[in-house]
Amino acid sequence: MNYIDIFLEALSAEKGRSEKTLAAYASDLAHADETIPGGLMHADENAIQKYLAGLPDKASSVARHASALRGFYKFLMIEKIITKNPASNLELPKRKRALPKFLSVEEIELLISSAGDTRNAIRLRAMLELVYASGLRVSELCELPMTANLGDKLLIHGKGAKERIVPMHPGAAHALNKWLDVRGDIDSKYVFPSNGKSGHITRDGFFKILKKCAVLAGIEPHRVSPHVLRHSFASHLLAGGANLRAIQVMLGHEDISTTQIYTHVMPEKLVETVEQHHPLANIRGTKK
Repeated sequence: MNYIDIFLEALSAEKGRSEKTLAAYASDLAHADETIPGGLMHADENAIQKYLAGLPDKASSVARHASALRGFYKFLMIEKIITKNPASNLELPKRKRALPKFLSVEEIELLISSAGDTRNAIRLRAMLELVYASGLRVSELCELPMTANLGDKLLIHGKGAKERIVPMHPGAAHALNKWLDVRGDIDSKYVFPSNGKSGHITRDGFFKILKKCAVLAGIEPHRVSPHVLRHSFASHLLAGGANLRAIQVMLGHEDISTTQIYTHVMPEKLVETVEQHHPLANIRGTKK
């Protein structure tokens, strides 16, 4: 019996994992099963630790393999297929995360205004406004269905088939509605349709247009990408005093630890926010 396949089926059905995640787990577990003497079903803690130690010295890769193994053996324990979990004491290696790159508010404004000087300017401005207003992933933006538009908010189908609702400020909603007026009654389910195979504007297409906007705005093109716009959205909200949990929900992060990286982005602004809003900040240093 192939317990790896049974585990993956459970992940898909019960956890709603994406196809990309399932494929990664399948590859990692198959590799471990082939590499560890006797396979995964006969491995002990020492065999698993030795296997992880023999992987290429890349923290993210080792962490992913360890995560797959821990999930697999936890599943086997729950299903009472094994009585001892050989991965219970595995320690995931710490991953060094580069701080997210972002643009200043002034640079974002320049970038959005530069959309007026490019072809299909109304569509591009709507896309820029939506990413910066709602923190959408580039795939979520390009594949945005018409049914996602809820007036002043968007219904987003994110990673792992999870839904979330993100707000739009009036300027972004206006830019979107202006594009929809120009778009008209095109026979397409996508907000940003195209004649290509996908039926919608591709991430590569948006990326190229974005680089042109950067040039027009006087910003070095290598500093601008869809991810940078998303990071700017989160960084600016946090610096303005927004709740970290609210930003996590809007970004669609499953774990708040992913969102917490933004707390390191603009420490000066965060200190200023604390001094302005913390209830005891105004009496600091008043006692002699």
